[in-house]
Amino acid sequence: MINRVLIRLKVIQIVYAYYQNGSKNLDSAEKELFFSLSKAYDLYNYLLMLMIALTEYARKRVDVAKAKLKPTEEELNPNMKFVNNKFIAQLEINKQLLEFINNQKRTWANDQDFIKELFDKIAESDIYKEYMASEDNSYSTDREFWRKIYKSIIFSNESLDQLLEEQSLYWNDDKEIVDTFVLKTIKKFDEKTGANQELLPEFKDEEDQEFARRLFRRTILNADYYRHLISENTKNWDLDRVAFMDVIIMQTALAEILSFPNIPISVSLNEYVDIAKLYSTMKSGGFINGTLDGIVNQLKREGKLKK
Repeated sequence: MINRVLIRLKVIQIVYAYYQNGSKNLDSAEKELFFSLSKAYDLYNYLLMLMIALTEYARKRVDVAKAKLKPTEEELNPNMKFVNNKFIAQLEINKQLLEFINNQKRTWANDQDFIKELFDKIAESDIYKEYMASEDNSYSTDREFWRKIYKSIIFSNESLDQLLEEQSLYWNDDKEIVDTFVLKTIKKFDEKTGANQELLPEFKDEEDQEFARRLFRRTILNADYYRHLISENTKNWDLDRVAFMDVIIMQTALAEILSFPNIPISVSLNEYVDIAKLYSTMKSGGFINGTLDGIVNQLKREGKLKK
């Protein structure tokens, strides 16, 4: 699940904190990196649990309405399509998710005000109304309903973003990327697999895990060389006046360009320019792109970069 886009972002965050906190313990900082990545995987599972929590809330509403002294006909015979959604029924018994729930003891039980707010928003949507009115009770329709709900209502939700930020500082910048993994998971679910449906693994393979470790260590251990290259290619700038985050982004980018021969230079440049646009100053994208391009050309002329 944890892809290289997220790894790059986490490495930059931990390298930045490494310098800001005055820490010189590389092993501790590396542990912090992998802990931060594990928290992103926690968020992935927690967001899967959110869909179950919404369904449980809807079930309770149905039960409460039926228990009224004088329930209406609609309350006695409600439309059960939402609460009996086949995709959610499969998610509720998923072995991997249940293991996460049991191990982490994490729950949405203390956030019922938010669950109510989110359910009401879902119930007001055209997606919900069309789904509830449809006579199609197939598994694929049930799964597609949640994909649409997640993409249109949960994906960009300020209340949810704020709630998650309050729960973990590690989740501040993770949700947008993790949301894409949740959507992939919904699409991947197959009714035939039942409780054994595989969720996305924390790391795709050992290579990605090693990518995180080596990128982080090379960024720190070769910092003097990378900063020398940056300084040489920003002669019209005093390096001390360049935004510190820009320096960290370029330092990490150079670690990747020089340490991973199989990653095309254009891929690395594009990734770090995109990060700069999101996490540094307004002008950082262009500045970093120009500086890194100059360094790459210099290294090629000197025969130090041959990819």
